Amino acid sequence: MTDAGSSRPELDTTRVAYGNRPDPTRWTGWVVFGAFMMVLLGSFQAVEGLVAIFDKGYYHVRESGLVINVDYSVWGWVHLLLGLVIVFAGVGVLAGNLLARIIGVLLAGASGVLNLLFLAANPVWSVLIITVDVLVIFALIVHGRELRDSAG
Repeated sequence: MTDAGSSRPELDTTRVAYGNRPDPTRWTGWVVFGAFMMVLLGSFQAVEGLVAIFDKGYYHVRESGLVINVDYSVWGWVHLLLGLVIVFAGVGVLAGNLLARIIGVLLAGASGVLNLLFLAANPVWSVLIITVDVLVIFALIVHGRELRDSAG
């Protein structure tokens, strides 16, 4: 006698075939945007550092008018190094690396504090950078895992 039952297995294998992770949400695009913004802002930060190092007369405020009274070349080197590290962290975030995400959050916070201290020298630019730093931190903390899940 033949079995008249269904030829489908009793177990649902569709999740195995397509992966067992939930589908990424639309926030994945915002995390990619945040990672690209990290690369772009790191580049801008590096350029700002180069300007501070090589063009002493660019900023109209003297060093004594800043929150921390240091030479602009010191500020320039700090901006340059922070910018380069932010660029590399942004590339790591694009790859879905958890360590790069953690470093990205820490560096975006450091960038925000640094630009708050640099506010007197370049107020519009500093406020813009602080705003984007906050958006990057939000995207990486709240939705950064979705980028890693969609990459794997």
